[in-house]
Amino acid sequence: MTLDQLLAIMPQAGRERAAAFLVPLNKYMPQYGITTPARQAAFLSQVAHETGQLRMLREIWGPTPAQKRYEGSINLGNTQTGDGLRYRGRGLIQTTGRANYAACGRSLGIDLLTHPELLETPEYAVQSACVFWLTRGLNALADTGDQEKVTKRVNGGHNGLAERLAFFNVASRVLAC
Repeated sequence: MTLDQLLAIMPQAGRERAAAFLVPLNKYMPQYGITTPARQAAFLSQVAHETGQLRMLREIWGPTPAQKRYEGSINLGNTQTGDGLRYRGRGLIQTTGRANYAACGRSLGIDLLTHPELLETPEYAVQSACVFWLTRGLNALADTGDQEKVTKRVNGGHNGLAERLAFFNVASRVLAC
């Protein structure tokens, strides 16, 4: 993928920001099987929505009513006071919760429980998203072309589906070249 292609998909990222992500994207997407235009378009469309076009690598904290539920959430492994905020969504596909940070850190060989902010760097933001993508079987799902199912697996529902589909359509056109 070229810088011009990435900017065509996510124009609000800006040239400097997009350039910071280009090398890690080109390095790690192939390592995790995100190799076909369909897989890349599905991946990048989800990333574009989740990060506001690479501009937000950390969940904005209100806390909203939904975020308040992170605190003490057994499903997220948030067992200590403050885990909700400390392990809020970070990275390109918003790793959330102590348990997910621990699992991702093991996969990447880094201590994300002590240093959750590492997921805000381009290198680890991309890697964490690729780990999520692979471990959730999203390459196979992307191969089917069902972006609603991809979105549900990424987000747990259909939040932002229209925008994700719009990004997917642009990415499909751009990457087919």
